[in-house]
Formats: sequence, C-alpha cells, structure tokens
Amino acid sequence: MQNYEAPNKENWSGRNSEDQSYIHEKVECIALDDNLKKVLPKSIALLGYACDDGVKRNQGRIGAVDGPNILKKTLAPMPNPISQKTHLYDLGNIECLQENLESTQESLSITVSKILERKCFPIILGGGHDIAYGHYNGIKNAISKNKKIGIINFDAHFDLRSYENGPNSGTPFYQIAKDCKKENTPFNYLCLGIRKDANTKLLFKTAKKFNVEYIYNYDFNIQNLKSVIRAIDSFINKVDVVYTTIDLDGFSSAYAPGVSAASPMGFAPDIVLKCLKKTIRSKKLISLDLAEFNPKYDRDNQTAKLASSIIHFLLNQHKLL
Repeated sequence: MQNYEAPNKENWSGRNSEDQSYIHEKVECIALDDNLKKVLPKSIALLGYACDDGVKRNQGRIGAVDGPNILKKTLAPMPNPISQKTHLYDLGNIECLQENLESTQESLSITVSKILERKCFPIILGGGHDIAYGHYNGIKNAISKNKKIGIINFDAHFDLRSYENGPNSGTPFYQIAKDCKKENTPFNYLCLGIRKDANTKLLFKTAKKFNVEYIYNYDFNIQNLKSVIRAIDSFINKVDVVYTTIDLDGFSSAYAPGVSAASPMGFAPDIVLKCLKKTIRSKKLISLDLAEFNPKYDRDNQTAKLASSIIHFLLNQHKLL
C-alpha cells in the first residue's frame, strides 16, 4: 500500500515502570504490510488517517493531517488501563498522497475491514471528517449484509453536503445515505449536538429527506441527560452494530480550540462521556473514530489531551468492546 506510513516507535515514550503502568509500555507497533496476521482477536488497534485534503476542499483551515501522530504522543504517557490479556496495537497511518482523497478513503476502508476480520476493535485517529466514509465502508464490507449499521455522530454539523463537485469533509454522510438508497439498505444516522448556526436550511431539508435523527446543541447537555439517553437507547435498539464518530469541532472551543472549525457554542465533554458509556454498554459498538483534530491551532495541547482522554475512557471499558 503506497499511501501508508508504518508505526513510529518514537511516538510512544514516557516514564518507565516494571509492570506496563503506562500506555507507551503497553502498545505494540505492527506494520500492516507484513504483520497483520499477528493482530490477535479481542484486541484494540489504533490507526491514523493522516489526511486533511477533505478539509481543504471544504474551505476549512488545514492542519489535521498532523493529528494522528500528535494524538499518539499525547496518549503515550497516560496510565495503562488495559489488562495483560488484551493487546493494544499501533498500526501506523493511512496517508493522503497527491491530494487523492478518494484513494485514501478506499485504503482506509480496506484496512478497517481487515482489522474487524481479525476480531479486533479499531480506533481511527483523524484527519478530516471525510474519515467517516472510508470507515463506514470498511465496517459495511466486514460484517454480514443482513446486519443494520447505526451511525452515532457527535458533531455540530450534519456533514450532508452534496458531493457533485467531489467528496470533502462535509459530504461523508450524504455519500453514505446515497449508497444506502442505491443498495436498498437503511440509513440509520443519529447526530448529537447540531447547531442551527452551523447548518443551512438546505442541510436541514436534506436531513429530513433521509430521516436523520438529531439533538440540538442547546438540548445536548448533562442537565438533559435522561432524554438524551432515551434517544440513544431508542436508536441503538433498532440496529445491530454501532459505528461512533466524534468530530472534535463539535465541542466548545473552551475545550477544543485545536480543530478545523472552532466555535464557543459547542458541547461539553461530560455529556459525551455519558453517551459513550451508554453506547459501549450496549455491546453493539463495533468501531470508533475521532476527527478534525488540528494541532496547528491547539493551545497547550488542550484538544490533544481531550481527544486522548476520550480514547483512554474507551480503553478503560475494553472488556465490553
């Protein structure tokens, strides 16, 4: 695979211990090209999506291409919550070469499928939110055609823009919806944190056309937790597997300044963690990604630490994955 970068052990450093107390001591670096057969079932794999060409096409501020390696470096010194029996792998990064976004998404799709076929849980680190189209297709190609996939997107934006001029970071769920219509399969999409000031009337019409479920940002908060959990429960009950994608620009810029499209009007981490916990405990979560981290605009690694803490929260629940 030409658009692939093998894992770099220099991303994983920190304090040393005698019992793998830290994540950098736990992680195993495995290059995809030669050693994917070494990936064991019931393990967890980190894979980078080093691409912000979709953001550039969407007229956003670029820099997310550097996100995956920074997230790995930030995660490295954190305490290790994983049991000895569970393996944690760094499988390197899928890269975007010569601005070929479509090829990058296809490589991601193939790799996600291979990870899932190894009965391993993928955590994909972006990169722009165009990550979602490749990630979704990787899941779709790896599971039974009879299984219904539900998408839970933590985001201020629907990302349902038309792709008539080519895909970008604002088109992935429109692409998925059109594919589902063509294949006569259900499009199950729940978006949490939608902002009226971040989506046009056309996008709301498109969401209605595809029966998208969503919760506005002013309702997506810890004070409204019970009704949010009821909506997630109802959504999860009608699907077989759940793909979760977290667009970091959905968070308020008070928590996440280092993103492609920052805003103070976003949501807080506490409600996201509560929703993640609910989704994990359903035992239907099959894969997760984090998108739009842009280290170029981060302050004191604040956004990197937020994203890494979300991953750490997930790793703490590894026995349920």
